[in-house]
Amino acid sequence: MDAQQFRQLLDFFGLSWMGYRKVRKGVKKRVARYMQELEVRSIHECLLSMENDPALRKQVERSLTVSISRFFRDRALWQIMEDLVLPIVIDSKRQKIKVWSAGCACGEEVYSFKILWDRLRDRYKRLPELELWATDLNPEVLDKAREGVYPLISLKELPPEIRSKYFRSVQETRLAISDSLKEGIFWKIHNILIDDSPQADFQIIFLRNNLLTYYKDKFRKPAFRKVIDSLSAEGFLIIGSHEKLLGDYPELRPFPYHPNIFQKPPFLPSPLGGRRRW
Repeated sequence: MDAQQFRQLLDFFGLSWMGYRKVRKGVKKRVARYMQELEVRSIHECLLSMENDPALRKQVERSLTVSISRFFRDRALWQIMEDLVLPIVIDSKRQKIKVWSAGCACGEEVYSFKILWDRLRDRYKRLPELELWATDLNPEVLDKAREGVYPLISLKELPPEIRSKYFRSVQETRLAISDSLKEGIFWKIHNILIDDSPQADFQIIFLRNNLLTYYKDKFRKPAFRKVIDSLSAEGFLIIGSHEKLLGDYPELRPFPYHPNIFQKPPFLPSPLGGRRRW
């Protein structure tokens, strides 16, 4: 598959050529291998087949997903989460805290959050109930996330005490996440472009390195709007380290301690009745 053919395939799904600039080689090989298995000889034949075969379209789309991650990716962000963001959320006195990891891939981000949450038990007498939604387009990576077994390279940023407390060795080069951290996670197949948010009123939404990177504006803007609408007042949105918001969103204000964290302003009473955002 040459560059022009790959570009045609991306255009078919509304995906961004520039968004794939660092991962094109691997994704192209994966898609080409899948086309060979189906005995599809050209990109033109593939596009025609997908027009008439929804199952094929879904499978090819899944083969274009990128699931590269590691535990506590962007360590500085997680430190701000632990020191500032989570204390703000916990001090809001909610009975339940709802978190969404959108495009969770193999679950490293999800379990990183669970580790962070568990570590806070030493600082708080009682933590609110945690409801954590983890969604991805690709059911194969969700299965891997549920299993929770990872190569050592995925844990390279973890100090030894974290590894020993939350992981157990299952193979010479692979570690399994503690079963206790799997509790309270709702795994769901979800296409962020067309599906509604899995819940509403999230206090924290991780939207890192997926929608804002890999899709064209005309597709990602409506999806991004749905994400913002599912964020609670005073809730936090976290995006990837090389990502930017899609234009001006008055509902989101930068969190002053990290460039990739945004917060929804609180609702305040309006002098004319109703509610307004500060």
